[in-house]
Amino acid sequence: MSFLPKPKLHHPKLPLNELGFTRRDYEGAISTLCAGCGHDSISAAIIQACWELSIAPHRVAKMSGIGCSSKTPDYFLGASHGFNSVHGRMPSVLTGANMANRDLLYLGVSGDGDSASIGFGQFAHSIRRAVNMTYIVENNGVYGLTKGQFSATSDKGSKAKKGAVNTDEAIDLVGIALQLGATYVARSFSGDKAQLVPLIKGALRHPGPAFIDCISPCVAFNNHEGSTKSYDFVREHNEAMNQLDVILGRMPITTEYAPGEVREVTQHDGSVLRLRKLHEGYDPTDRVAALHHLHERKAAGEIVTGLLYVDPEPQDMHAHLGTVERPLNALEDAALVPGAAALERINAALR
Repeated sequence: MSFLPKPKLHHPKLPLNELGFTRRDYEGAISTLCAGCGHDSISAAIIQACWELSIAPHRVAKMSGIGCSSKTPDYFLGASHGFNSVHGRMPSVLTGANMANRDLLYLGVSGDGDSASIGFGQFAHSIRRAVNMTYIVENNGVYGLTKGQFSATSDKGSKAKKGAVNTDEAIDLVGIALQLGATYVARSFSGDKAQLVPLIKGALRHPGPAFIDCISPCVAFNNHEGSTKSYDFVREHNEAMNQLDVILGRMPITTEYAPGEVREVTQHDGSVLRLRKLHEGYDPTDRVAALHHLHERKAAGEIVTGLLYVDPEPQDMHAHLGTVERPLNALEDAALVPGAAALERINAALR
């Protein structure tokens, strides 16, 4: 793929975060995607979220597969770790890396083709195994690299650019993530930065499997009348469930929201998700209610966005497996190979 580096010089008075980094320090190469692609807006939101959270770039491991979406990790966090896997295999690569080194923050970026088609099984197993990660699907409902075929997330009845109508039911990755046990589930829109940035911040701070389905219009093949993934359609049918902000323990707990009911969800690391409800009675900690509301609003022709579900007390894969706190890749030979006596005790316990 083509690579266009950004100039390293920047204005000397750019704002700094708590680590002394400017927002430019979280950028990557210049994007080679189509002008106006929603994926670039998601990249910008990831940059903003990581800068505001003062995350050291070298602590992030960004993973991707194949597709327009999987090119985007080249466009943010240029100083972080990165691995571009084969089509649909990003979740297993991320799972293995997380198993070996739990100290890194894992950010998986995928697309609707990469995760809902060839990688559907990989997506499902990474969620049900509770891998501690932020998993973002840049969902445009089309195969952009192969010139506009319907993807598995294309809504039934939607029209392609050349007029063909999709007759297949769509796979709703949000619904799948809820059913398989994701402990942080959200949907957003690449054109809504005010909503997307706090959702990414909350996901990065969440100590469990966090999934964000982000509708990201393809300006080349899926931004026309009849498309349900276009900018106009999403803006007209967006049903926002809540407004979200992330409050870190070291910061004053303040909010700029208008008066109204506020719900605070404290996570294990001390950060607080502050939700202002837009719909009376909606409980973001009720998984069953979230699934019901998702189907109810879909039947009404609405696209539900916002934080749909969060578990205030999540557990990840390492907790389930009982692994040691120290990363496995840092253990010495004595810990990794305890000897014949230890093996004999294990074998004896299985007889």
